[in-house]
Amino acid sequence: MIEKNWVTGEFEANRAHLSAVAYRMLGSRAEADDAVQEAWLRLGRSDAETIDNVGGWLTTVVARICLDMLRSRKTRREEPFDLPVHERVAGPSGAVDPEREVAFADSVGLALLVVLERLAPAERVAFVLHDMFDLPFDDIAPIIRRSSAATRQLASRARRRVQGRTDVPEADAARKKQIVNAFLAASRLGDIKALLSILDPQVVFTPDAAAMQYNPSVRELRGADAVADTFKGRAQAAQPAMIDKEFGLVVAVEGQLRVVLLLTFDGEKIAAIDALADPEYLGNLKYDLLCE
Repeated sequence: MIEKNWVTGEFEANRAHLSAVAYRMLGSRAEADDAVQEAWLRLGRSDAETIDNVGGWLTTVVARICLDMLRSRKTRREEPFDLPVHERVAGPSGAVDPEREVAFADSVGLALLVVLERLAPAERVAFVLHDMFDLPFDDIAPIIRRSSAATRQLASRARRRVQGRTDVPEADAARKKQIVNAFLAASRLGDIKALLSILDPQVVFTPDAAAMQYNPSVRELRGADAVADTFKGRAQAAQPAMIDKEFGLVVAVEGQLRVVLLLTFDGEKIAAIDALADPEYLGNLKYDLLCE
């Protein structure tokens, strides 16, 4: 009974914060309530005594639930059905932070949520958690299964859209497909010059632990020269694909998916490449192959 009361108390202490996070991500009070309720159920099924930071754990769980809901919404092409109203902005402790309330009072509303609806799910999660709730990119990255560098790029791109900046034009879907195919062709041919023209000068390549185990020579790389040299003459088995509604490459061996490369764009350049080979992630992955 004591443990149950403690768990309930921890959840209630974080409820306001969780609701604010979920509402910013989903734009729907009903869906936000569902996400928070699901987090409560998952907390009840977990061994709460082994969780060092219940507030952080709950925020991560809510964010993942919201990400899944956003992706499902994109698939069904649904829109949130609540009209937003100004509400108080809670900090990580669940208490209202006056400075945050003033900073976002004018920006949180219909206009902002309309812009957020145009973002890809991973962009929206990265932007909301970092820019509105001050979570570090290192904490956000595991939620969206990206590297910290790629997460930073996603938040930066989302920020430009929210602010209405057009100094770095964003490639449309057709152009991104062309860039992916050009990257794949240049990699297979070992065309360094072509690869450098596609990669952002500060591009970051980040493999997960499973990818490094799968290929011991794989490691984190920074800069277009290093990334281009690594991909020179490779990607022979890779195929372009839409992965969770984002562009990337998939590598299958004898019909079994082995590695996924998630591509993050900044303008018309590839700014980050994340190699993911975690079996659990690949087992739940949904993707559609694209014609080269």
